[in-house]
Amino acid sequence: MTLLDQMTRCPRAFDPELGAGATDHVQNLAPLAQNLLHGAAGSSPYLAGLIQKEADWIVGAIDDPDAALAAQMLCGKDVAPDQLGAALRQGKRRVALLTALADLGGAWSLAQVTQALTDFADAATQAALQASIAAQVKRGKLPGVSMDDVETAGGMVVLAMGKMGAGELNYSSDIDLICLFDETRFDVADFAQARMGFVKATRAMSALLNDLTGDGYVFRTDLRLRPDPGVTPVCMAMEAAERYYESLGRTWERAAYIKARPAAGDLAAGDGFLKALRPFVWRKHLDFAAIQDAHDMRLAIREHKGLGGPITLPGHNMKLGRGGIREIEFFTQTRQLIAGGRDVDLRMRGTCEGLAGLSQKGWIDADVADLLTDNYVAHRTVEHRLQMVRDAQTHSLPQSSDGMARIACLMDMDVRDLEVDLHRRLSAVHDAIEGFFAPSATDDAPEHTLDTAAIERWHSYPSLRSERAAALFERIKPTLLRRLEQAPRPQDALLAFDGFLAGLPAGVQLFALFDANPSLVDLLVDIVSTSPALAEYLSRNAGVFDAVIGGSFFAQWPGQDALQAELTQLLNHEADYEAKLDAVRRWNKEWHFRIGVHQLRGLVSASEAAAQYADLARAVIVCLWSEVGAQFAKKHGAAPGRGAVVLGMGSLGAGRLNATSDLDIIVIYDADGVEASSGPKPLAARQYYARLTQAMITAMTAPMAQGRLYEVDMRLRPSGTQGPVATSWGSFQSYQKEQAWVWEHLALTRAAVVAGADALGRDVEAFRHEVLHTPRDAAHILNEVAQMRVRIAQAKESTSVWDAKIGPGRLQDIELCAQAFLLISGGITRSVRDGIVAGVGAGLLNDADGVVLSDVYDVCWRVQMASKLLTGRSLGHDDVRSGGHDFLRRTMDGIGSDDLETHYAKAAAVIDRVVALGEQHEKRG
Repeated sequence: MTLLDQMTRCPRAFDPELGAGATDHVQNLAPLAQNLLHGAAGSSPYLAGLIQKEADWIVGAIDDPDAALAAQMLCGKDVAPDQLGAALRQGKRRVALLTALADLGGAWSLAQVTQALTDFADAATQAALQASIAAQVKRGKLPGVSMDDVETAGGMVVLAMGKMGAGELNYSSDIDLICLFDETRFDVADFAQARMGFVKATRAMSALLNDLTGDGYVFRTDLRLRPDPGVTPVCMAMEAAERYYESLGRTWERAAYIKARPAAGDLAAGDGFLKALRPFVWRKHLDFAAIQDAHDMRLAIREHKGLGGPITLPGHNMKLGRGGIREIEFFTQTRQLIAGGRDVDLRMRGTCEGLAGLSQKGWIDADVADLLTDNYVAHRTVEHRLQMVRDAQTHSLPQSSDGMARIACLMDMDVRDLEVDLHRRLSAVHDAIEGFFAPSATDDAPEHTLDTAAIERWHSYPSLRSERAAALFERIKPTLLRRLEQAPRPQDALLAFDGFLAGLPAGVQLFALFDANPSLVDLLVDIVSTSPALAEYLSRNAGVFDAVIGGSFFAQWPGQDALQAELTQLLNHEADYEAKLDAVRRWNKEWHFRIGVHQLRGLVSASEAAAQYADLARAVIVCLWSEVGAQFAKKHGAAPGRGAVVLGMGSLGAGRLNATSDLDIIVIYDADGVEASSGPKPLAARQYYARLTQAMITAMTAPMAQGRLYEVDMRLRPSGTQGPVATSWGSFQSYQKEQAWVWEHLALTRAAVVAGADALGRDVEAFRHEVLHTPRDAAHILNEVAQMRVRIAQAKESTSVWDAKIGPGRLQDIELCAQAFLLISGGITRSVRDGIVAGVGAGLLNDADGVVLSDVYDVCWRVQMASKLLTGRSLGHDDVRSGGHDFLRRTMDGIGSDDLETHYAKAAAVIDRVVALGEQHEKRG
């Protein structure tokens, strides 16, 4: 279907009389097309002029618009330099005319219209840049640059900003450009000359596009979006621009770079620059402080342009006025700035695409996205009609009735209908957006009985010392005080919050987060009044609150596989190794925090939380082992032989961790006869795996910007701390068969391959089965356990009844006994409960004993999980805050300290009786 056919299907109510005579010499057009041309010309002196100049060309162009547009994209190619300006201006006339007719005829959507205009802007900029660079090369002003480099502009790139960057140009848009060059292509001695050459080329390019001649102009060109335009040259070195943004860049510049795109010149260098700028544009944490920055910009624009007050149509600015285009763009870009650092899928350039992405990811409601998208398209269409009249860079509605009638004609609407529609749309946009940028003021602080002395000292804390932080805090303070007053023990809650606030190093981002999401205040008060450990953690890592509003914080646990997939995707977006290590720390903190909050609020049991902590740790090890291995291989080559595995021991192997667990691991490798690696710096196999293991430990434990991941304990490896950090497969087998102590075989009952080479992992697990299936002397095992219990008791005593780990009848005691039962029976499962069942099956326990040990183990585990979450250590009664009492009572199902002593005693009695069997047998032997 030709464009003419499409236009025929979309009739427009133009009055031919308006343009009578303007297009009399246009032949061979269908009556509807002629009517369209007459009407367009009559309503638009600008289009009338274009039709007069390009009447013969437009006939063929309507028959084959794709070919016509493609030809204009090449209009500057192979044109003599002195003819280039005229050729580009003719190309602009033709593209604008064809696009306008397709637009007015309803054949093209807004997206097609703006993309056609943008494509020509790209082509024109490239042509003007090449001509300008070629002139500098011919004069010898760009050292080392030859004519072969002209197509890539000798290392210079033109970044399209704003509407051009997003593919959203309108008929009379300026094109906002930032011109940069890659200084690394030049010797230091040549830098000044090269910069001057690029500056001259930039000015010449701008003149080719911008200057008004007898043929008109191509595009008004604005170069003022570059860093500090009052003092910097029109073309800057990339390094200088990057330094500026890192140190002085402002929020509006971050927003501008959302739409930035290399449009001409060295596109690869431009992509590299934008990639380097990502940390500036896209913050790692949710950036709600950007809301206030954007709101301040809105107010400044209104004040500067005199656009305040209610919406009245005459003279209303469709771009900058209330409910206008810029409001929708600000809303979209600010939301993208808030969340785009965490979600790369939100980093799209187009406004409509941005709204759709934000809706899909749950950052805005679908009905809001639909409303703003619909009105954005409508507003931009009106803007186009305004600019069609005289090719004026205007966004304001006409002041006169005749002017409004002209726009109504181009919109194919009655004037009254148009006015009603405009007012409705502008009001709808304003109402939808204003609450986001300027939420209703909070109520004054309620009357309360809280300690005013504590409240009065808040202003002296580091997090409130900046004027901006203090202003944000005053906005959330009424909500905060109200919530503290509603806590079960308000004074205790206040003191807990006071401690949190005192330890908070900075407040702007967190207070902005609370201001935009008041429900988070409830969660904060719950945490600080319940768990000192989580509160202290929050004061150092307030960014973990980002995860709470990320959309899935309270969803079902995803499981280890899903966690690995998510972390893998995250790491794939980080090119730098250290950035990967920081990214995994940040990600791990958020998931770790989520587990703690779910446990604190009773959404998961202690056992479920333990399994989730283990899933998280295993996912981190799997992904990090892969990253560390890849990084190590770059320098030393691929792992020699069959590779290595990470064997999880203790609680990691058993899949039950608490909030502060260390990770017990052993690294086993199999060089399989290969003596060394074959990389740039090859290493002997033993040294390779030892250093690879050390690199893994460093990756886990190094205190980076985001802290440590986990503490790692490798003392369970053969020969303990005296042996190599990585154990060969052969040595591990021979040691376990010939030298291992009973306690090391007990530890093997909980071992599990966590990461590494699959085939070797299967062999390790098969060998574990073999070792555990070896027949054992039950009496000897039980006697060894008895001696181990004595040594443990001598080494460390329990600190209180709430210390559920160390002491007779407590966690470690029951776990040791269960491992002994598994070893005696040849069991290969890693569960304590399975071990207790094995003890009953072996006749070492009766059914009642088994119930006692299982029940007490469950109680001990709940105490352990609660204490580590609340305080990060064994729990003392004085450690429990107001909310902590409720949490403990819920976790323990009403079991108090006296009950705990009774439980411990029952379990200790059972274990004493069992291990005594071994001692008696050994004595008789």
